[in-house]
Amino acid sequence: MTARFYLDANATEPLRPEARAAAMAAFDVLGNPSSIHGEGRAARRALEDAREAIAARFGAAPRDVIFTSGGTEANAIAIHGLAAGGAVLRGATEHAAVIAAAGDGAAIVAVGPDGRIRLDRLAEMLTGARATLVCLMLANNETGTIQPIAEAAALCRAAGALLHVDAVQAAGRLPVDLAALGADSLAISAHKLGGPAGAGALLLSESAAARLTPLQLGGGQERGRRGGTPALPNIAGFAAAAVAATPQDARQLERLRDAIDAAAVASGGRVIGAGAPRLPNTTCLALPGVRSESQVIALDLAGLAVSAGAACSSGKVARSHVLEAMGLGALAGEAIRVSLPWNAGRDHVAAFADAYLAMARRMGRKAA
Repeated sequence: MTARFYLDANATEPLRPEARAAAMAAFDVLGNPSSIHGEGRAARRALEDAREAIAARFGAAPRDVIFTSGGTEANAIAIHGLAAGGAVLRGATEHAAVIAAAGDGAAIVAVGPDGRIRLDRLAEMLTGARATLVCLMLANNETGTIQPIAEAAALCRAAGALLHVDAVQAAGRLPVDLAALGADSLAISAHKLGGPAGAGALLLSESAAARLTPLQLGGGQERGRRGGTPALPNIAGFAAAAVAATPQDARQLERLRDAIDAAAVASGGRVIGAGAPRLPNTTCLALPGVRSESQVIALDLAGLAVSAGAACSSGKVARSHVLEAMGLGALAGEAIRVSLPWNAGRDHVAAFADAYLAMARRMGRKAA
């Protein structure tokens, strides 16, 4: 039986043992955090402990951390709750969740060939559009490209616009701090950093918290900003995973990613966005003349799980809007994403190098 190597961490990370332990312990907490009896107070303490851990990890005040069901909901709350009917600008390479929430009326800010937002274009658009909200991702889910968020935040402040940052792929892999970035809101998700699926958070600056209009009303949970009983085990696992993710993980993953890049290039592949700062675990590799779907299938048969872009398109493989926005033409349909999980090792690199070389020799000849 072929050994399996999981290289699709940007779709979802393996559960960290710390997160599993915290979630299992929270299952034994009897009580609703909104109840005032002893059991309810115990559940409330567990919830607020998790809130404080997330706040400390990502540079927000605990009162301005809103727990959600994941990154999609966190993005939606921020965009619908802060735009207030005003003009919205978004980057050309945003995640589908942000694109959908921003709507067809959002103005699109172009990126350069490296996938980084064009700050000159953003400045022009802020001057002309009188935007209420700008939406930019901190790190791209397909290429790993890191955006110049601090510089964009300065432009937004000067124009009187709020900045929402989708940090779902960056959290746990980069230093992420709401205040240091200068953002007004920040979306993160548990399962992208080794926590359980079903939990996320929206972090707000003090000024954004005062302006937010709730999207989901209910029983007054999350200070009235997101109704619904919180999923305490998921949230506890989320906080534990956030604390467990360390810079040492990132340094190790970057070395492994660079080895994968070298193996791909030696086999005829091309690294997309190689000149830009990238997530330490992520690389986007194009094999000219070979369709993305064919590469994913070939590598899967060889025992490697990779993807052809975001995992949020109902199993479909299509040309990447991210790579098209970078001006890559046909390569937009000939690229795969390799994203290393937190527990990856040299064996993942060796397995990939062997399988990619065999695939490139076989399929590259057919394409030629």
